[in-house]
Amino acid sequence: MNTPLATLLQQADTLKARLQAARPLDAEALAKVKAAFEVEYTYESNRIEGNTLTLQETALIVSEGVTISGKSMREHLEAINHAQAIELIKEIASSDVAITERTVKEIHALILHGINREQAGQYRAVPVMIVGSRHVPPQPYLILPQMENFIIHYRALEANGEHPILVAAYLHEELVKIHPFIDGNGRTSRLLMNLYLLSKGYTIATLKGDNDAKRAYYTALEQSHIDNNYEPFYRLVANAVKQSLERYLEILHTFA
Repeated sequence: MNTPLATLLQQADTLKARLQAARPLDAEALAKVKAAFEVEYTYESNRIEGNTLTLQETALIVSEGVTISGKSMREHLEAINHAQAIELIKEIASSDVAITERTVKEIHALILHGINREQAGQYRAVPVMIVGSRHVPPQPYLILPQMENFIIHYRALEANGEHPILVAAYLHEELVKIHPFIDGNGRTSRLLMNLYLLSKGYTIATLKGDNDAKRAYYTALEQSHIDNNYEPFYRLVANAVKQSLERYLEILHTFA
């Protein structure tokens, strides 16, 4: 039975309050915890997109600069670029600056750095299809106005006091729907979601890349894009936020 969205939001807020009230870890321990979460996030986000690096291989590439035999240069760059993009969103989140189209392009430019120089940080100029989806992204001439409306609506949600987790979920869901880039839309959308969560005091939420989780993820996105049924995807994001907060609190308890 699926937990109602309102319940998940309430549970996440309770966990967030507990985390903020908890005795903080010392700087060294906190850095290790955050690094572990970030490597796992990089691994899972790339895994959703078909990257075959294991969690351990991702950690070796990101943390130690190791080259993994038998893995492509692109897969190495996807790990390195994603780790650098996490540093970018952390920096933006701590600066209390509003999200803009430039923010989205900066994230995307890092995702495709060294992979597709011409398209990195640039809106696509050709139509695209999404394999396995009935959703057809807008034609290139519609991307700019839709991205402008995307930012306008995000600001309206904030102004109306929408729950931060739902705003974060909207940023992810709508950016994927517009699909403004040739490649890297999924990773960019998940990073944008986490940028917003971090800016509101939440922890990084990782959407898993195993087969069952990926199927549920794409099914929820399809429901929002085709049927305008947003709740399954919003519930999926809220559950990921809740699980992330629970893990942080478990770690705090271990170090206590």
